[in-house]
Amino acid sequence: MHIVVCIKQVPDSAQIRVHPVTNTIMRQGVPTIINPYDLFSLEEALRMRDTHGGEVTVLTMGPPMASDSLRKALTYGADRGVLLTDRYFAGSDTLATSFALSAAIEKIGALLGKPDVIFAGKQTIDGDTAQVGPGIAKRLGLLQLTYVARIGSVDPDAAEITVERRAEGGTQVLKTRLPCLITMLEGSNEIRRGTIDDALRAARAEIVTWNAADAGIEDLLKCGLRGSPTVVKRVFAPTARQDKAVLIGEPGDLPRDLADKLIADLFSRKPAIEAALAAENCLA
Repeated sequence: MHIVVCIKQVPDSAQIRVHPVTNTIMRQGVPTIINPYDLFSLEEALRMRDTHGGEVTVLTMGPPMASDSLRKALTYGADRGVLLTDRYFAGSDTLATSFALSAAIEKIGALLGKPDVIFAGKQTIDGDTAQVGPGIAKRLGLLQLTYVARIGSVDPDAAEITVERRAEGGTQVLKTRLPCLITMLEGSNEIRRGTIDDALRAARAEIVTWNAADAGIEDLLKCGLRGSPTVVKRVFAPTARQDKAVLIGEPGDLPRDLADKLIADLFSRKPAIEAALAAENCLA
């Protein structure tokens, strides 16, 4: 099987700052990591390869420094990394990003064989749109399985896959044909520890680097800011809360006593809630 995993290098959300004047994210000096949601898809791709054989190609789009994330993916056991980088991609929104990645996946398929499965993160922590994966599937004409909690079975010979997908009100068991695109839910697995051999291989591996022309992209008007209809009106950091934690109850309190104390404390701080409940005769 040939499996492609789309990952993204993102700033560590715990250390992101917003410029007080321009309201833009300040990336200088902020460490970067592999988007955490992508790691669940990467691990599932590696498991699929370990079970059924084949290769895992990891793809990302970003500045040259994004090669660090690809090399990190190689330490986990991926077979190769492909970096899509070009100044024409700067400022891409989800529409332009899915366009560029789709072109790169088609180029990978032409060189290495059409992918049987494409994995993508559920979403990214710096965008949270969850649109790039489905956008790639739409552009490539693939069936898509989003919010997958578990992969049940894979039959490469019959080109079929069965998954459990999280949905409102329960879990859906879906069976579809390959090729397809899958996004995994968080907590569906745990990324493995890379072996020493993989770490050494990653250190000396050559990261395949493509610009727009290398990826076969001819219409540059669909890339970067020119191909991005999304307009960000404002970016801001949430105001830090000033409230301090309050200890309510004592060790050994019974659940009912603790509940009474919680309600009494809530009413003392929010008397309007008590008044509204009394007006609705909810405190009888």
